[in-house]
Parts: sequence; C-alpha cells; structure tokens
Amino acid sequence: MRTRFLVGMAVILAMMLAVSGCAKTQKDAAEQPLSFSTPEPQAGEPAMVDSAALDAEAQKAFDALTVNKIYFDFDKFDLKDESKEVLKAKAEILKKYGDWKMLVEGHCDERGTEEYNLALGERRARAAYEYLVVLGVPSSRLKIVSFGEEKPAVEGSGEAAWAKNRRDEFKVFK
Repeated sequence: MRTRFLVGMAVILAMMLAVSGCAKTQKDAAEQPLSFSTPEPQAGEPAMVDSAALDAEAQKAFDALTVNKIYFDFDKFDLKDESKEVLKAKAEILKKYGDWKMLVEGHCDERGTEEYNLALGERRARAAYEYLVVLGVPSSRLKIVSFGEEKPAVEGSGEAAWAKNRRDEFKVFK
C-alpha cells in the first residue's frame, strides 16, 4: 500500500515538473518582443525597384504606389472609403506592371504597448493586403510587415502627430 502511494506521488510530482517546465518555456517565449523588419532581399528573392532607372510613365506609376499612404482611426484597422480608392488605384497599377511586387507596412501611433501596436500594425497591413487581393492582385505579389510604433512618420504626441502615424506605407519590389 505504501509503495503504491509513493509511486503515485512520484508520478504526480513528475507531471507537475513537466507542466511547470512547459509553462516557463511558454512564458519566456511570450515575454520576447515581436520583431518585424523590412525584409532584405536574399539570393533569388526580388530586389527593390530602382526608381531612377524607370521611364516617365513607370516613374509616375511607381510614385503612385509608394507615395500615397492610407490612414486609420485610433485603435482601428478597417479601411476608410478614401483608403479603398487609393488601394483601387494601386491595384490597377500592379495589374499593369506584372513584374512589380509590393510590401505593405503597417504602422501605429505611440499609444499602446509595443506588442499591441505590432499586432495592430499587422492587422492594418493585412486589411490593405486582403483588399488588394479582392481587387485582383495575386497574393504571391504582396507581402506585409508591421513596424508598430517603431517608425513614426511624425515625431511628437498629440492627435495631429498620432493621426499621421496610424498608417500603411507601400514599397515596390521586382
């Protein structure tokens, strides 16, 4: 009887150690900040389009893809009507220039935790990505990345600065 009790206690103790070890590993992983960055082209991957080498028509198209940003309301990732119009124009350009690919960068203002803003930036980038796919741009030509609050367009605190920082930006690759 005593042997059964000791074996049972040993099994329970082993299970508790296994569970606590797993929980610590998960906690450590969860405490690691998410980090996203603009992907550097690797061998065999597309490189950024060299805008200096484009003809006038292609330069105008390139500028329309990269200069026009879209903006979001506080703590939102849904597309405004004016953002949809900007994305429609981008989709038409991407259809015309079939060898161009686009990176959608999601950004946030400084409010919120770093982790929360990285997730919100990703949702903002994904909203633009998904709308472009609905408009007929192949998903294979699109990538997303979130910078959260890491790369503000405007320094400072206050609604005027925050409104400029809640955005998606676009980069073009070949």
